[in-house]
Amino acid sequence: MSELYNEMIEFAKESIAPYTQDVDCEAKFPIESFKFIKDKKITGLLVPKEYGGMGLGFYEHTQTILAFANYCATTALCYMMHNVATNCLVTYGSEELKKEFLPKIANGELMLALAYSESGTGTHFYIPEIKVTKDGQNLNMSGKKSFVTSAQYADYYLIDANSFDSEGLDNWLVSKDLEGITFEHSAWNGLGMRGNASCPMILENVKIDEKFRIGASGSGLEQIMNIVGPFFIIGLAAVYSGVALNACNTIIEYSMNRTYSDNSTLCNIPTVQNHLADIYTKAISAKFLTLSAAKSVVDADLAALANVIAARLNASNMAVDVCTKAMKIGGGTAYAKRLPIERLLRDSLAAQVMAPSSDVLTTWLGKALTNQEIL
Repeated sequence: MSELYNEMIEFAKESIAPYTQDVDCEAKFPIESFKFIKDKKITGLLVPKEYGGMGLGFYEHTQTILAFANYCATTALCYMMHNVATNCLVTYGSEELKKEFLPKIANGELMLALAYSESGTGTHFYIPEIKVTKDGQNLNMSGKKSFVTSAQYADYYLIDANSFDSEGLDNWLVSKDLEGITFEHSAWNGLGMRGNASCPMILENVKIDEKFRIGASGSGLEQIMNIVGPFFIIGLAAVYSGVALNACNTIIEYSMNRTYSDNSTLCNIPTVQNHLADIYTKAISAKFLTLSAAKSVVDADLAALANVIAARLNASNMAVDVCTKAMKIGGGTAYAKRLPIERLLRDSLAAQVMAPSSDVLTTWLGKALTNQEIL
């Protein structure tokens, strides 16, 4: 693995792992972990060097999320969404917006998030109902986003809405502090990913400035297809690959340390050895398919889109399979929550429903493989 990946693994072990259990048990946002992420200026991973950032790209985005997810899936997910929003600004934002926001993001002063999902359109987050209207010289945004990760903890949100002056969609950078924005925190009590603060965001006649629109009028869908979608989907592949690796490492260590009265260990049992072999094979396949898919994007492989979607589907399936079998090996100890496997299993199940869902992605992959338009 690269020097960056190894560096991020060590960072996550020291600055993320100590807070993971509390994040899950108390369903609280990983504030402490993000303080370290900001202090180390990892918020600027994708910010170009001329704005003070690290100037890295798609592959490093994938590696960093994978490393974080080895220790906390919630932190990795929230960080991934920050990166996705940041990269949309980097790629499509005006020079005015870049100069205003990118140095602050690079310095750890600002954190971004996505606000895409809506209850009316489900996992089809690219079909928003939220609207921007023009009243004289004023622009107003109204509507409701249903699952907003890092709700109220991020400073700005990338929001997709129907364009007010053209056909199609627009992406907007919206501050959480604008009048008319509220969050329904009591609505979130997740089975897994419990600390991601994913709750509804209500916007009631929120006055916005046109300078905060990302890119040209009506270019929102293009941004979603070219930047937001690929960075988001590979990010989820990295998150769930990390969950699988965490479960794999945890159960292997447990099997070596679980001793019986005859001084034999759990890992001496042939059936357990077979299960461990299967777990390792699945976890490592998720990791390397995800990294290979990311590399194919960097290399402009013709199959890159299909590879990214396949990596996300594979990682989601492998995470559930690995965690389920690890629970079986852990037996009563795992069932009694004396191992983190139970938490990892709950985290893994989010992969099936998080937009775009596995069912939607399977259809997309079939279209990509047969040269059809995905949307």
